[in-house]
Amino acid sequence: MTDAQTAPGGAAGAPPRVFSGIQPSGGLTLGNYLGALKRFVEMQDSGVETLYCLVDLHAITVWQDPAKLRHATRELAAGFIAAGIDPARSILFNQSQVSAHAELGWVLNCVARMGWLGRMTQFKDKAGRNRENASVGLFAYPCLMAADVMVYHTTHVPVGEDQKQHLELAREIALKFNHDYEVDFFPVVEPVIEGAATRVMSLRDGTKKMSKSDASDMSRINLTDDADTISLKIRKARTDSEPLPDNLAALSERPEARNLVNIYAALSDQTPEAVVAQFAGQGFGSFKPALAELAVSVLAPINDEINRLMGDVGEIDRILGAGAARADAIARPILEQTYDIVGMVRAR
Repeated sequence: MTDAQTAPGGAAGAPPRVFSGIQPSGGLTLGNYLGALKRFVEMQDSGVETLYCLVDLHAITVWQDPAKLRHATRELAAGFIAAGIDPARSILFNQSQVSAHAELGWVLNCVARMGWLGRMTQFKDKAGRNRENASVGLFAYPCLMAADVMVYHTTHVPVGEDQKQHLELAREIALKFNHDYEVDFFPVVEPVIEGAATRVMSLRDGTKKMSKSDASDMSRINLTDDADTISLKIRKARTDSEPLPDNLAALSERPEARNLVNIYAALSDQTPEAVVAQFAGQGFGSFKPALAELAVSVLAPINDEINRLMGDVGEIDRILGAGAARADAIARPILEQTYDIVGMVRAR
């Protein structure tokens, strides 16, 4: 066996390591905070090594205005820090500064099968009927996502439900690589999907995910919204005329009501069951003001800190550069071992 096949840090001896990322293709929303950032902070505080990435290479699978992409990347970094990510305890960086992501992505392109990628529902949704004009990057980006995870020998990835299929693909790719080259090298990553509001829905349509790409700004709460805007959006959120029940099952056919209950639960660190018990029998005339007050208390300080951090983009760039250097120090040896396994001639 080669040195790479027996080196420490392979699949059999991989230490617990968390990786996750968000695209800088628009502003952060309440959905990003509750479904991702809040859990990122909890994992950071658990003592496990954590890497959090602004996946700007993924962002350009559809065209981006360069100036807006730079601004969005810095604002996203500010949002991570404002939400509680400490660059001294977690590795915070943007993807394009660590070339190992793209390099391993090519190797994995050669491992993954076309049929696997063709089944990805996100590509079908994003490409729509005009698939012939979609970029190759949009079709193949699940391989880059797999590389994001595998280049650090990641063991756990916190993701939303909509990304679970891509994590399953990353598992398939890792298993195929290990099988094809008769190694136990890449860990088979575990998705981490938990919490009351891992999938936060639109404030205008409880059947659709809250999205930064929705045409209506009233459909979402942005982390850059001030206190008055947050309160207004919650007051205007779509609901129904029925009071809240005393059990969660009774909300199964009331998606907007269930969404607001989930949001309250996640912001207050309660279960949805506890929230309906607390507000049972009350109408939304009572519940919405309580939710607005809670949301402002949690989100307004984050908004203030984002604004403060964006006042010094040079410091943000320094933080991202330092994080990239730390990330590269982990990724580069794993990439070099990968090249050795597949038979590339490398300088020694």
